[in-house]
Amino acid sequence: MAYSAKIGPSILSSDLSCLGSECVRMMECGSDYLHLDVMDGHFVPNITFGHPMVECLRKSVGQEPFFDMHMMVSRPEQWVKPMAAAGANQYTFHLEATTNPGNLIKEIKESGMKVGLAIKPGTTVEELAPWANQIDMALVMTVEPGFGGQKFMEDMMPKVSWLRSQFPSLDIEVDGGVGPDTIHKCAEAGANMIVSGSAVIGSDDPRSVIALLRTVVAEAIQKRSLDR
Repeated sequence: MAYSAKIGPSILSSDLSCLGSECVRMMECGSDYLHLDVMDGHFVPNITFGHPMVECLRKSVGQEPFFDMHMMVSRPEQWVKPMAAAGANQYTFHLEATTNPGNLIKEIKESGMKVGLAIKPGTTVEELAPWANQIDMALVMTVEPGFGGQKFMEDMMPKVSWLRSQFPSLDIEVDGGVGPDTIHKCAEAGANMIVSGSAVIGSDDPRSVIALLRTVVAEAIQKRSLDR
């Protein structure tokens, strides 16, 4: 099994007036990567930030932090090259937003980024499956994308379990309402990349929350390898 427990705070939950220092703070608290939510006001009703912000953040925080770009945009093809140039490490696009996932996967790889493929709660995991061997990570949304602070959808866990059983070494990410109260369900289902917004960033002690999330996931991974 090639995958490991990784915790990525969702920086959209932080104080946006000091995003650079917030990113540094999260890395110092033990984050494995940073999850950056890009919304265009079309694919989802909210608007956040684009590649100019990512470029500034990269300059501010240096080369080390891994930027996982969650592209909640209606034309993901349009932003591949700008995001790569801005310093993004992984480009996670929505299956629902493109008619040619194969071509987009190829473009992302050619631009030097890793490939993530996301599905909304209403999209079946079987629709993602044909692409699973071509991507680096699958993202199973555990809320409707577009807004923070929503309630975790436990009924998405069978998608995670199915992906883990079919693609044992795939990185599987969950995003939406994930924190200390819901992490056990995610870990047991087989998720190994954990996006957490307010539960980490809004905490008085983010370091402890990140450590807790990672421990729960790591223990589930260890248990799975022993059970095989």
